Amino acid sequence: MLAATAAIPQASAAAAAPPGSGPSGGGLSAVIRYTENGIPHIVAQDYAHLGFGTGWAQAADQVCVLADGFLTVSGERSRWFGPDAAPDGSLSSAAKNLSSDLYFKGVRDSGAVEKLLAAPAPAGPGKDVKELMRGWAAGYNAWLAQNKITDPACKDAKWVHPVGVTDVAARGYAVSVLGGQGRAVDGITAAQPPGAATARGGAAGGTGGTSTAGDPDPAAAAEAARELFDTTRYDMGSNAVAFAGSTTANGKGLLLGNPHYPWQGGRRFWQSQQTIPGELNVSGGSLLGTAVVNIGFNEKVAWSHTVATGTPLNLHQLVLDPADPTGYLVDGKPEKMTRREVAVQVAGSADPVTRTQWWTRYGPVVSNLGAGLPLPWTATTAYALNDPNASNLRGSDTALAMGKARSVAGIQDALRRTQGLPWVNTVAADSAGGTLFTQSQVLPRITDELVARCSTPIGRATYPSSGLAVLDGSRGDCGLGSDPAAVQPGVFGPGKAPTLRDAPYAENSNDSAWLANAETPVTGYERIWGNTATPRSLRTRGAVEDVSAMAAKGGLTVADLQKQQFANRVPAGDLAAADAAKACAALPGGTATGGDGRAVDVSAACGVLAAWDRTADTSSRGALLFDRFWRKLTANTAAKDLWLVPFSAADPVRTPRTLNQAAPGIGRALADTVAELKAAGIALDAPLGENQFVVRGGEKLPVGGGTEALGVWNKIEAPWNAAAGGYPEVVHGSSHIQAVGWDGSRCPVARTLLTYGQSSNPNSPHYADQTRLFSQERWVKSRFCEWDILTSPQLKVVWPRERR
Repeated sequence: MLAATAAIPQASAAAAAPPGSGPSGGGLSAVIRYTENGIPHIVAQDYAHLGFGTGWAQAADQVCVLADGFLTVSGERSRWFGPDAAPDGSLSSAAKNLSSDLYFKGVRDSGAVEKLLAAPAPAGPGKDVKELMRGWAAGYNAWLAQNKITDPACKDAKWVHPVGVTDVAARGYAVSVLGGQGRAVDGITAAQPPGAATARGGAAGGTGGTSTAGDPDPAAAAEAARELFDTTRYDMGSNAVAFAGSTTANGKGLLLGNPHYPWQGGRRFWQSQQTIPGELNVSGGSLLGTAVVNIGFNEKVAWSHTVATGTPLNLHQLVLDPADPTGYLVDGKPEKMTRREVAVQVAGSADPVTRTQWWTRYGPVVSNLGAGLPLPWTATTAYALNDPNASNLRGSDTALAMGKARSVAGIQDALRRTQGLPWVNTVAADSAGGTLFTQSQVLPRITDELVARCSTPIGRATYPSSGLAVLDGSRGDCGLGSDPAAVQPGVFGPGKAPTLRDAPYAENSNDSAWLANAETPVTGYERIWGNTATPRSLRTRGAVEDVSAMAAKGGLTVADLQKQQFANRVPAGDLAAADAAKACAALPGGTATGGDGRAVDVSAACGVLAAWDRTADTSSRGALLFDRFWRKLTANTAAKDLWLVPFSAADPVRTPRTLNQAAPGIGRALADTVAELKAAGIALDAPLGENQFVVRGGEKLPVGGGTEALGVWNKIEAPWNAAAGGYPEVVHGSSHIQAVGWDGSRCPVARTLLTYGQSSNPNSPHYADQTRLFSQERWVKSRFCEWDILTSPQLKVVWPRERR
């Protein structure tokens, strides 16, 4: 390993690289100063060198996860792991490796990524981002060449190999289309015209294919679309809140970002500080394989993202040519679909598996959007998917521009100029006391007027329920058109995005923009952006209650943000626990009938529910009982039967409320919960942390927080496994948390926490160090300014460089 460990003299600490390591030294290089918890502070003389240091440092921490992702975007998973194994889901919805490979190999064969790389800015990525990607690939490759892999996930694996700029860009492309084509990979790769012979090489491994059945039932399609685009069901979510200077102790802004992302796989965050003296100085979290800081802060502004409710795709229902099911009519004139043959190498076979994909002027033909929404290709009809983010490789430009912004106005300007965010909102605060919420994402230009004029019967059902438009593809006047300020055709210009500036607080928890500030609702946007005047999730309701009370109290500091993150209040418990305890106590003989028809003594549960403190702290007794009860009750009870006070758009934060103690299902849910916990040997009043935990290096670490259904800010999603002790592993939830403010100095006041740590390598000292802190509700003090970095007691300096 080429690394020098030393203390850098203060006078030269900001230098981009040590003597002889620049271009004249024969290649790219950087200085990496590591502080506590393995957080690198990367200093370089330009963007290529900065990318080099970032690629090197990411590889050092996450080489196996990164290498696995590069296999995905090159369409080589089936070659190494077999066609029927499942990808980790981080870069698409593909159910099996073969469908993943067919899609991504098709992307590579089409040259889509190369075309976007070659497009001049702002349509394509700018020069600085291209240099970052070039450097990142060189840094990753240099680390591979100069180090031995110790992570057992890919130690000695032949599938780990060097990458190029196109590979790095292809990974960014995959992230961009996650909400569009990436959501429909199985449907794209399985779509075949009626009567087509079985494709060569066996099944594609996707869900669903071509059908001779008629059009989908509109009502069923509406419900399937509502579930598909329900942000509370995603494995990515988030909370974020910005507080204005009018609410804080010193008149400066505050930001708390709490993204909910997977704890394993390719959508993990990774922390760093990136510095080019006089040009860029930003700290925060990057999605793996990304050469920029995606969420973070600098000396003047901080921002985070939350997954947005905008529907980033639409469908065009095609009228097929009666003489040819691979031709379609537009204004009565036939157009031929484009046929793409895609070949994928498969383990155990000398011959590749070959499939045909079919493309139209609107995008690929798709046979389904998940198992619940079939889109059959018949002799008369097919469906094509439009994903504007398939023409968007600008996400890194947006992140870089935000990292250089000096205010929330600068954040807005960065979003306006680059227009690169595919599926997230932005929440920001600055040192002057400003706040921002904006849903500046790339969406198809679907207006309510266009939908009213051009929807098919299915679209008339799906658009109100989910924002999914299904337009008549046979009419030229049903095209999406263009906004003058948009950097690509067929999308909304930035002025159409729901936006709120300088409110006392601006908050989002994955519902629409409507209640970013409950006192100043955001309205007037097209349905595709999200809905208004509809029930909010319990997480949104709890968050708005909390942050509006904080704003009203005033005098806020970073410490208040830290308290909010780990308050672990359970809004569902505040609404229902007392009434559930009363309903329990009213059961005759203290017994209830479970789903299996057996009578269960639930009397002990009544007192536990009544005494529970309504939090999801690791020490909370009764939290697990309520969690299991609430999941069972809400899974089988409609909202209209659950609450006595229904939802009111005039009081959206406080309604619906008042549990119906006579609701069908309360007794059954209690009986099933008590029986379940008893069978697992779990006491009804066991502290939550005994049964919600992770194991790292043989150490059991209790985990606080709670599931989406409970409405907990500190969201934690863990599969139930009674045999393993309850909730023994977190799959997604709180990830790169940041609480940021300013005190008038040049150094932001920031506390961060990467819940799963910098490395997924169990041999790394940073595999579980921050998970341990998360378990203890402790934070990492951000070292942003030079003095803080240089005085770290764990300072380690590395000077990586290319060998030529």
